[in-house]
Amino acid sequence: MADPVSPSENEIALTRKRFPWPGGLSARLLLFTAIVVTFGGLLVLPPTLAAYEESWLLDRVRSGELASTIAESDPNLRVSDAVANQMFDQAGAVTVAVQAEGARRLVLPPKQPFKTPYLVDLRRQNPGSWLAAPFFTLTSPPGSMVRVMAEPRFRKAEFVEVVLPDAPLKAQLISYFWKLTGVTVFVASLAGLFVYAFLNIFLVRPMQRITRAMEAFRGDPDDPAARIAVSKRRDEIGRAEAELDRMQADLLAALSSKARLAALGEAVAKINHDLRNMLTSAQMASDRLAALGDPKVAQALPRLERALDRAITLASDVMAYGKSKEPEPVTRVIPLRPALDMAAEDAGLTAQGVVLQTVIGPREQILADPDQLHRILTNLLRNAREAIEGAPDRGGKGKVFVELRRVEGLSVLRLSDDGPGVPERARTNLFQPFVGSARRGGTGLGLAIARELAQGHGGDLTLVETGPGGSVFDLTLAGVPEPSPESDDRADASAH
Repeated sequence: MADPVSPSENEIALTRKRFPWPGGLSARLLLFTAIVVTFGGLLVLPPTLAAYEESWLLDRVRSGELASTIAESDPNLRVSDAVANQMFDQAGAVTVAVQAEGARRLVLPPKQPFKTPYLVDLRRQNPGSWLAAPFFTLTSPPGSMVRVMAEPRFRKAEFVEVVLPDAPLKAQLISYFWKLTGVTVFVASLAGLFVYAFLNIFLVRPMQRITRAMEAFRGDPDDPAARIAVSKRRDEIGRAEAELDRMQADLLAALSSKARLAALGEAVAKINHDLRNMLTSAQMASDRLAALGDPKVAQALPRLERALDRAITLASDVMAYGKSKEPEPVTRVIPLRPALDMAAEDAGLTAQGVVLQTVIGPREQILADPDQLHRILTNLLRNAREAIEGAPDRGGKGKVFVELRRVEGLSVLRLSDDGPGVPERARTNLFQPFVGSARRGGTGLGLAIARELAQGHGGDLTLVETGPGGSVFDLTLAGVPEPSPESDDRADASAH
């Protein structure tokens, strides 16, 4: 089993740059709960203070209204000095007036001049002015007076008016504010504690358990204790636990398969080395047999040579596919026609058998890795040749036609052959290794490797159509390089 992956330098650097607190989900939840509860408490304060101020002012207005009813027993409709002093001491009222039947009567006259008061009309307050009233009172200049108007309760009149200093109201608001703040903080803290405990038990701790299981599994996948213990929850946490359990099981199977493949790869490498030596000896023996000049030996030698070639190709393909990953392509602009001719020669295409035909001019270029493009083209052309040669009615003769198209920044090479087509049984898994072979004895690695190399170039390899009349493959590569200048053509021609 592979060793656990150590954290990269980038991960360590990000960890050092990260703000030290709050780092965990639990700490962040606590901070979030405190912020939400504090915000909720702040939302409660304005309406509560506004209601307290309205109640306080209404109490003073009712005292003035009662004074007006007492004054009705006096012929002059005035409050006696004793009652006035008592009202001033209890309610702090400087003056009281009542308006009834369109006439405004002063019930409690002021004993001395006072500053112009600001008005608070309790009869027509909108929500905005009602909420802002306590803050206006708290920020009013020292010695300010407030004129309060309200509808009467104990008598028939249009309104009752009271003028009084706002200093007592301001003192009461400040005292009530601190009491309310203390109660709000206590209630909010208690509610926040319950919310935090509830979320921590039902959300944070299960997430921490899932996180610890992932970390433990990453550290040692073979440890049975690292597997997540799936609970019986049916919510998203339970689904996450179940999916993590399935993922861990799949990863264990993949790691086990990878370990087996690694061991198999080592064995194949040793076998391939020995096989190459055996094939070399067989080739030397075939050369000696060919030198004998025996007609029967000469008749059997081609079959022996083809068998040796298939064995060498199989060993090479298995070793090529056994690499963990193909190297990144080093792309450059290369002439396409020479690349096709070289691949056709290595694929065994000849003028007497399967011939290569193309309308691609000598100036056409393509953007690709030369070695990887050669492997792709050789695989495709060899497959076409073998398919044609495998048809009993063709006599080993046929053609492969190649053309180049430019489509939306892509270069598309279309390879068409006149072979028997891809068998139905091979079409589904055509690009799958070891299962996509279209001929008997094939490994199915050629097309799988070719498609992987094409995708590494930012393109793809696809089967466009197939049938009794032949098969058509599209090789797509990124980039549309311009044709080479004519001077380059002449230089190339002179060089050859």
